Amino acid sequence: MSIERVLGKNSTITVVGLSRDETKYSHIVAKFMQRVGYRIIPVNPTADVILGEKVYKSLLEIPENPGIVDVFRPSEEAFGIAKQAAEKGANAVWLQEGIINEEAKKYAEAKGIEFVQDKCIMKEYLRIHGD
Repeated sequence: MSIERVLGKNSTITVVGLSRDETKYSHIVAKFMQRVGYRIIPVNPTADVILGEKVYKSLLEIPENPGIVDVFRPSEEAFGIAKQAAEKGANAVWLQEGIINEEAKKYAEAKGIEFVQDKCIMKEYLRIHGD
């Protein structure tokens, strides 16, 4: 698995757990990734619009390929999210810093889905592309 490949071949990032709160890390990261050219699809059961985009209540409601499924939820939720990502045909599952789930990793990789865990997508983008 190559982080460069995951970021390079996907233009859409579905953010599971995207907060409306502009001070929360999920919002800061998604806003940055949107600013550098990625399309953001927010998933949050309590919001209607975040970052100018329609919010879906769950990953399964999204009517298109979710691209990279970027997860800002507790580690114990990652396996269920990986299963939903596979059902939706996601290209990658990305668990943010501090989120680790080996069962989700094995499941996603068995389904042919690229998998990253315990890494910040924004920091990895900056590492590859510079500040």
